[in-house]
Amino acid sequence: MTSIPRVDARTLAAPATARALVAAGRDPGFVVLDGVVDAGFEAEMRLLLRFFALPEVAKRALARRKFEPAHRNVYRGYFPVQRGDPTYKEGIDLGRDALDDGWTPDDGDPLTEATPWPATEPCPGWRESVARAYARFEALGVELLRAVALGLGVAPERPLGWFEGGNSTLRLLRYPPRPADTLPADSELLPDGRVVVGRPHSDSGFVTLLWTDGTGGLQARAPDGAWLDVPGDGLAVNFGQMLSDITGGAIRATEHRVVGGLGERGSVPFFFEPRVEARIEPLLGEAAPFVYGDFLWERMRRFVEFHGVERRL
Repeated sequence: MTSIPRVDARTLAAPATARALVAAGRDPGFVVLDGVVDAGFEAEMRLLLRFFALPEVAKRALARRKFEPAHRNVYRGYFPVQRGDPTYKEGIDLGRDALDDGWTPDDGDPLTEATPWPATEPCPGWRESVARAYARFEALGVELLRAVALGLGVAPERPLGWFEGGNSTLRLLRYPPRPADTLPADSELLPDGRVVVGRPHSDSGFVTLLWTDGTGGLQARAPDGAWLDVPGDGLAVNFGQMLSDITGGAIRATEHRVVGGLGERGSVPFFFEPRVEARIEPLLGEAAPFVYGDFLWERMRRFVEFHGVERRL
């Protein structure tokens, strides 16, 4: 495999498309969905990124406790750029309370805490756009779950139950230009002058859906170790560690990174995830069952924006 395959999201229910999706999950572990991103979708994603035009004081008012010790929010909310780390980005994590569907936050566990929202919208209609984006991504996540199940030859009913009232995250990201004095001493400089601004990692959950602003820079590691450029058009999909574990490795949790630093880059990933308390059992293979929230917490502490964070129970 020398490139990232593409499938048509409008045909996910077709057996041939489902098989192609699972094949992409094996090698290279990334796929681009066509038939999702149109002019309206593109405009809505760019409207979401207007969040980063808020004054610094307004963004800091939403910061996680790690960055503002007086704040209650641990998991949801804003995180600033961290100088000296390979990852160089700012962002905000938005939870299920983006929707008006009866879900109630539980501040006894940071994974299910309330999302802190800006006191003033970054632009008119921003909150409504957040809700529409969350709902649309979640619905597409369900379609992908059904397609993966079809491609693997397993019944979708059991995993579908894990995602009813799920705890997915809509994340807004901005990668600013990176000054040389913010780079770690061992930074890799690419021949074109770009550097790593998102350290190599694999995602934790079922799948991640990712829109990017077209500037490029997302790369997936192929099974032979080579870095493949992920196309900036369409909607990128990568498969998470949870999915890899419960399929006995039939789907690969692909390591990926972001390179850039020469200019501005924006993206909107959606992490499609089950309920925190869902008991996850293998669909293929013999992996031990696990509670998703425990699995997620252990994984997320590896990421720089969560280093040193403790879970309140």
